Amino acid sequence: MVKMTFDISKIQDIYPFKSRFFNISGQKMHYIDEGKGEPFVMVHGNPSWSFLYRELILKFRNSFRMVALDHIGCGLSDKPSDGQYTYTLKNRIDDLEKLVQHLDFSRRINLVVHDWGGPIGFGLATRRPDLIKRIFVFNTAAFRLPTNMPFPWPLWAFRNLKLGEWLNQSLNLFSLITAKTSTRKQMDEKVFYGFTGPYNSWDERIAVTRFVQDIPLIKGDFAFEELVQIEEGLDKLRRIPMFVGWGKHDFIFSRGFFLEWKKRFPEALFKVYDAGHYLLEDASQEIFAEIEEFIKNT
Repeated sequence: MVKMTFDISKIQDIYPFKSRFFNISGQKMHYIDEGKGEPFVMVHGNPSWSFLYRELILKFRNSFRMVALDHIGCGLSDKPSDGQYTYTLKNRIDDLEKLVQHLDFSRRINLVVHDWGGPIGFGLATRRPDLIKRIFVFNTAAFRLPTNMPFPWPLWAFRNLKLGEWLNQSLNLFSLITAKTSTRKQMDEKVFYGFTGPYNSWDERIAVTRFVQDIPLIKGDFAFEELVQIEEGLDKLRRIPMFVGWGKHDFIFSRGFFLEWKKRFPEALFKVYDAGHYLLEDASQEIFAEIEEFIKNT
């Protein structure tokens, strides 16, 4: 199989950041660290990477220290085989905690999470609430599937069927479908390449596949106990200011998840946007203005 190389120069004008790397158990984790001041730590989901936060970084790096990582297997980080790295929720949280410790922030952090970044980021927050100043939540969960909500069938197919695994590993189908369906407007070619390009061969798609397979639904699933522990620890975070921004056209993280956040954190500030799963692509300027206001008020 021919391995195609991701050409970052194609997106350099919209992702104009210096790459930095941190060694975790022999694997290189890529991250962005731009600006100075009060830190933001941005945690992406699947199948995105720090590219998701590029406009947020550009907007706020003159006033804040903006840090965005690529999980192992994602973006510009190393993409090891199963024998070299164990792709589990617990390891993702451990990785994030190690990076935060390595960066040795002198101030509490503003935690930003999206998609799988929710359980990963809240995994860190429930372990170390003393580290967190504010939390920004974008279309994600940090709890089990809400009661009476069906698990979306496309995710079920990718998670449970060998055919789903083969389609993703062979054709990059999960990344392609996500990029095609996660915005209200059609992505331009360069942005589409930014989201899908890092996953351009069988070996480089392993994390995308393992993320889907690791979704915890019932007791006995590998990440289930870890997710329950996070869910049970959410009360520790009730006094931390929280901004919940929601793209209302997300068919994965749909209204049931939004209502669950409102039930668990009624004091949070909730904003709904005419946007899809990648709401920062659809409504960035509106979101950034409200983030600025939220920071001033907290």
